[in-house]
Amino acid sequence: MTRYAKMCRVLAVLLLSVLLLGAVAIAEQATQPTAEPTDTEAQTDVGGASLEGDVSVEENTTAETGVGGATLEGEVLVEEAAAEEDDLSLDFVGGMKNILESTGFANATWQQYVMIGIACVLLYLAIVKQFEPLLLLPIAFGMLLANLPLGGMMDGPTFQNFANAAEAAEFAAKYGASVTLTADELGNTIYQVQTATGGLLYYLYQGVKLGIYPPLIFMGVGAMTDFAPLIANPKSLLLGAAAQLGIFLAFILAKFLNFSNEAAASIGIIGGADGPTALFVTSKLAPQLLGPIAVAAYSYMALVPVIQPPFMKLLTTKKERAVVMEQLRPVSKRELVIFPIMVTIIVALLLPSAAPLIGMLMLGNLVRVSGVTERLSKTAQNELCNIVTIFLGLTVGATANGNTFLDWDTLKILLLGVFAFSGGTVGGVLLGKLMYKLTGGKVNPLIGSAGVSAVPMAARVSQKVAQEENPGNFLLMHAMGPNVAGVIGSAVAAGVFLALF
Repeated sequence: MTRYAKMCRVLAVLLLSVLLLGAVAIAEQATQPTAEPTDTEAQTDVGGASLEGDVSVEENTTAETGVGGATLEGEVLVEEAAAEEDDLSLDFVGGMKNILESTGFANATWQQYVMIGIACVLLYLAIVKQFEPLLLLPIAFGMLLANLPLGGMMDGPTFQNFANAAEAAEFAAKYGASVTLTADELGNTIYQVQTATGGLLYYLYQGVKLGIYPPLIFMGVGAMTDFAPLIANPKSLLLGAAAQLGIFLAFILAKFLNFSNEAAASIGIIGGADGPTALFVTSKLAPQLLGPIAVAAYSYMALVPVIQPPFMKLLTTKKERAVVMEQLRPVSKRELVIFPIMVTIIVALLLPSAAPLIGMLMLGNLVRVSGVTERLSKTAQNELCNIVTIFLGLTVGATANGNTFLDWDTLKILLLGVFAFSGGTVGGVLLGKLMYKLTGGKVNPLIGSAGVSAVPMAARVSQKVAQEENPGNFLLMHAMGPNVAGVIGSAVAAGVFLALF
């Protein structure tokens, strides 16, 4: 017997022991006799002699019964003992039944079991296959936690409503709570008293719902991003723009599937392969779709190494994939410092709605390149970004509740997300092929696929596919230009949707 089999047996025995002990405790509590008060002493003040006489007569009668009376008393005792044993047996069975009914196994729905299975598959991909584990692992575990029955980790707080302020104040005083003035669905004024707090993930989720986490993630991304390849090769900005093609194609297709303008825009932004941008846009335009869109956006970001290569190889020839590009020119510190300031001013003036994302992205980058805020740069790159990533991943996964997630709209969103992501990859590669023709074969079309803003995953995929054809081809820095341009492009596309709708 292997070590794992022994561990399973030990755990099973421990679980069975706990269940049996709990059932016995419940049974003993249920069968414990209750003392009943007697009024005999109170009654002896009046007519005490008569009562004593009656007792004496009853005692004499009992004594006269002799052996027959003793026999009857024995039968009664036997019957009472048998009844107690039956009650104990019934209470034991009832206790076991209550314990089983209170477990998650008895309260789970098939949708929750399906989502738990999906979460386990995603955990496998993150841990064993190492598909972007920093994103996929917290997302999958958040999905697992949210679908555990009776866990209540995404449950919101509960309130007691009152129409009268005095009644609400009296009720609140009993529990040490406060009274909140609000309005119901009909616009009538009501008074609310909170009776229970929400789950942990519910409160962490407010950072997504209020649009706090995405800009903070953008600041961390900016602090980790080197814009030098983009500054050295400004033409790569066009590749980043072309890779946003999937956003608008998915928007048009979503409209054909009868989604509203706001919902279609939120779905389309998945094509930018930028999770924070998708969350930011959806929280503003279609918050009811935040769950499936968030899961789709982050899942597809994590699956970049799986989704992109087939399209890259389909649209390019072996000769094109083997192109070795010239080394980029060096970029001065002055250029690096001016770039984030200039981009922030221009984009924020053109599209004010994109200012939160672009502003925080460029702030993070300015902290990195200024050379005078090393401590802030390290914090933004490491501690802050890691903490927000954990909270964001957990809460994004927790939105995938099986009871609301598994419907036709979710399936449509997932399919449209794949289409949007694929469209972005295709758009970048096609413009890369055009630049290959126009430059006489000096541009490798594979860098176009990096125009989606999954930094630096998409650039790494371009490098990997290129080295399959030419092991000495180092395309990573060239691919980083379109990659960081895609971050700006997706933020600009988000600003366009927010301005329109």
